[in-house]
Amino acid sequence: MDAPKVLARRLRTAWGDALDDEAGDVPGWVLITLMTAGLVVVIWALAGPALAQLFEQAISRVSGL
Repeated sequence: MDAPKVLARRLRTAWGDALDDEAGDVPGWVLITLMTAGLVVVIWALAGPALAQLFEQAISRVSGL
């Protein structure tokens, strides 16, 4: 067999395998993204008032008001 034909067949096979492997990862990445967003919302809801108060205290100390 020709070396270029063998190389082309190997590249097509490797490319096809890579595409097949990645197809199952999309739902996992979507789930990770949604869970991360949910954690950010929960942490922000719990820590938001304390952070706002801390910011207001720092501004009042700096400005002297």
